[in-house]
Amino acid sequence: MQQERDFQQAIGSDKVNSLSFRLGAFGAAVPLLFFVIWAITTSVLQLSSEIGLVLGAVIGITLGLLLCKSKWADYAQALFDGLAQPIGVIAMVAWFYAGMFAQVLQVGGLVEGLVWIGTTTGFTGGLFVALTFILAATFSTAVGTGYGTTVAFCTLMYPAGVATGADPTMLFAAILAGAVFGDNLAPVSDTTIVSATTQDADVPGVVRSRFKYAISAAIPTVLLFAFFGGGEALDTQVAVNESVNPTGLLMLIPFVIVLILALSGHHLLTSLTWGILTAILMIIVFPIGHFSDIVSFNAASDSVVEGALIKGITGYMNMAILILLIVASAHLLKLGGTMQIITNTLVKWIKTSVKRAELSIWAIVALLNSAITINTAAEIAAAPFVRQLGEKYKIHAYRRANMLDAITSALGYIFPWGAPVLLGWSTISTMQETYDWLPVVAPTAVFPFVFQGWFLVVVMLVAAATSWGLRYQGKDGEELTKPPKE
Repeated sequence: MQQERDFQQAIGSDKVNSLSFRLGAFGAAVPLLFFVIWAITTSVLQLSSEIGLVLGAVIGITLGLLLCKSKWADYAQALFDGLAQPIGVIAMVAWFYAGMFAQVLQVGGLVEGLVWIGTTTGFTGGLFVALTFILAATFSTAVGTGYGTTVAFCTLMYPAGVATGADPTMLFAAILAGAVFGDNLAPVSDTTIVSATTQDADVPGVVRSRFKYAISAAIPTVLLFAFFGGGEALDTQVAVNESVNPTGLLMLIPFVIVLILALSGHHLLTSLTWGILTAILMIIVFPIGHFSDIVSFNAASDSVVEGALIKGITGYMNMAILILLIVASAHLLKLGGTMQIITNTLVKWIKTSVKRAELSIWAIVALLNSAITINTAAEIAAAPFVRQLGEKYKIHAYRRANMLDAITSALGYIFPWGAPVLLGWSTISTMQETYDWLPVVAPTAVFPFVFQGWFLVVVMLVAAATSWGLRYQGKDGEELTKPPKE
């Protein structure tokens, strides 16, 4: 046993609970602040790249090391603790599976099938953009991942929509807006689960109670996309490089299978796995594609292994590294005491006002999501504050969870330096290898038009300011319209 303890100590396996920084709490925030400034600057200058963002995160972490007053070994261990958090790992694996699924559907011709149905039914331009929002919202609600929805729809619906007259910026925004809707409302969404469990609330009750907020934002969102989503149509015969026909619509079958499995309560990876296997089987049996396009070996190429499956994984390797670094930076922020100082400052302002308490909850969740950019990580960082403040003023667990999740889901898909926006931008950039005519929308261009996100932020701000939907928590957890008597 002593040898085991010595070994663990040698490799630094003991978790670090706090760190001390020069410049105090601000010093702890430097790794994340530097990354945000780097991301904004390169995005505005149109110099953004995935590997460039990784470099920005690494430089920020290095600056944090130089500012750390604690032992550098403790800083390194705290960094590794942050890298090992499940949040980042889960997101990575979800991206890989969603990427493989989307690439296999593309091999089966789903993009061409969607172009055909759009031109045949007249759902082109703005109507296609509105339809994309509805479908993305449905898909993300079913599978519970806004990130996976962003990957799949940027791969499939984006080129189809651009080819049939949708405005590229509005179309990209519609995909992100649909991801916001599902990330906020899906019972199996990581943000839904985190918001409910951290506030000691049941998931079904939380979902039921937040529907009114989500739909209030979704109705004007659909109308705006329908009215302003039109662009210039391309020659679809040239655009997709082959005859536009409905054959690829067969790939909707595995798509529906994923939806049904996810809605039935199966894990995202289980649902996507069956979707991938079904799609591959259909491509071989019908046939509507070539198996060599799914996976093949080429000793002459740099990667050796080629095809949709490997492309679905390698397309997100840089983003996988980036999310781990951002989550680790957020962990350093917590250990440095930055969050505690912010919390203490706000409590002094709130005093005895429930309205101020809810406005403070809105503000702290918005602030963290503006900085951390990984919505689940920001939500976890904000959750203790929301619970502590909410319980102090007897705010119901459902209400607390809704405030926490709605703002998190919304802002996570808006800011140009946010992971989902960069993920969508990266996916579209990758699609140019298949469709060289496809325009790439810069992250700085899309963020004003993610209407579901902006409306949801405003809806929750109005709810906090007016107490719309406010419920207090009774002794046995029941919802009350008035504060319970002590």
